Amino acid sequence: MVSNLLKCLTTDRATFIHLQIIYQPFQGLLPPLRPIIGVVSVFFICVSILSFCLKTHPDMRVPVIRNITVNTSDSSWSWTLDKNMTNAHIAFFYIECLCNAWFTFEFFVRFIACPNKCDFIKSSVNIIDYVATLSFYIDLILAKFAKHLENADILEFFSIIRIMRLFKLTRHSSGLKILIQTFRASAKELTLLVFFLVLGIVIFASLVYYAERIQANPDNNFHSIPLGLWWALVTMTTVGYGDMVPKTYVGMFVGALCALAGVLTIALPVPVIVSNFAMYYSHTQARAKLPKKRRRVLPVEQPRAPRLPAQTCPNTQAPQAIAAQNRRMNAIKANHPKDQQPPKMGEYLHRYLK
Repeated sequence: MVSNLLKCLTTDRATFIHLQIIYQPFQGLLPPLRPIIGVVSVFFICVSILSFCLKTHPDMRVPVIRNITVNTSDSSWSWTLDKNMTNAHIAFFYIECLCNAWFTFEFFVRFIACPNKCDFIKSSVNIIDYVATLSFYIDLILAKFAKHLENADILEFFSIIRIMRLFKLTRHSSGLKILIQTFRASAKELTLLVFFLVLGIVIFASLVYYAERIQANPDNNFHSIPLGLWWALVTMTTVGYGDMVPKTYVGMFVGALCALAGVLTIALPVPVIVSNFAMYYSHTQARAKLPKKRRRVLPVEQPRAPRLPAQTCPNTQAPQAIAAQNRRMNAIKANHPKDQQPPKMGEYLHRYLK
């Protein structure tokens, strides 16, 4: 479908090849370029995420040495070196510049080559792409003009948006596509799960708060219901950090009920999610066995719709095809041995004498 659309939109073969390679980067016409473009894109994504994580390691940071003048009690001046602040190594800056240069180039070329700009902008993966790339340039501007601020390090928190580039790997991995489609198909079940979790958290947080106050308990950790919400969430999800533990018998009983309710609540929607995953996985496996030409027409997100009789005969209209099919079915039913009744004696003699 997309290939035919691109052929209709482009008359020049060079432009058509360009659109196939950029708009469909990994299903283009030139087989040698498909793995190269895919490997380069995945390489820059992995390098960008790895650089973002490694630059926070203490061994990968350089201390900022500042001279501080201190006025002593005897009205004399002394100088000390402040090494509390550290900056990432300069190599990480060049790595990020190189990676973001590739992301910017890839995004603009794909945007220019895309026939439908509105669908391109509304795509969730493309939104993540240009937001993550834009955050890099915003960090450069803030580092230039807001470096003198006292709490300038807080601005680096917004650079965490770049981790969302991992979602770009969905373009290159069918397994991630299956997982995303599974969560989309199970949205109602997941919403119901969250609702029951929130309901149980509020109920058990209130119960454990009052249960710990029934008896004398000097080691009570549940000083308020909001603290009980944290304990109920950890208990219902069967994590159990152990930072807050009920001490009274009534509180222990409430904790046991909370754990059992959490196990039952989380286990209920799991079969639905597993069945949806199995459905999309089987569809992907069947699609992988198709020839490449038909595989490009049938995307993984859209299961194949049943074909009408009119689609098998392009020169025949739908009512005529349906009428012909009905006549064939009636003829089959009329000639079926089970539907045929033996002729009566009068009819038999009439046929014989005739």
